[in-house]
Amino acid sequence: MKPSILNRNGINTNVVETVSQLIDLIPWPKRRQAMASVTEVLLQGKKRAAESVFGWNRETVALGLNELRTRIVCVNNLSSRRKPRTEDKHPEMLNDIRVIMEPECQADPQLRTTLAYTNKTASSVRRALIEKGWSENDVPTIRTISSILNRHSYRIRSVAKTRVEKKQN
Repeated sequence: MKPSILNRNGINTNVVETVSQLIDLIPWPKRRQAMASVTEVLLQGKKRAAESVFGWNRETVALGLNELRTRIVCVNNLSSRRKPRTEDKHPEMLNDIRVIMEPECQADPQLRTTLAYTNKTASSVRRALIEKGWSENDVPTIRTISSILNRHSYRIRSVAKTRVEKKQN
């Protein structure tokens, strides 16, 4: 933090703390514009100074300054950035996975959880999907199939067999 900018503009450290607290209360995207306004008024529009004095991201401040200059508000649609899950793209594949997994699943012996334990691996599920008629390109990788199985409460463990009791003499 350069004390020269704060001293040159007559900004007290209490003012910096108060402004930071107030900016944190403002919801986005108004917060970005408020950061830009504070940067223009107190720091002569210097983004790096805003980063060092207030700890704000200078790219966020730069975007806010551009919004103030052009009067166009940028909208972040973060929810549309994520890649859709395989079971969302191919719901019929999830049904096929259930058909493959159900005959070999076993419930928790103490019935404490709803998990279904199986000794079928993700690679064997992938092979079974290909045998069912899914093309090699449409079937996800082994790691993805493992994630799908975990999301739908299938746990890959060795299934406990019934144990033969020893004869006691």
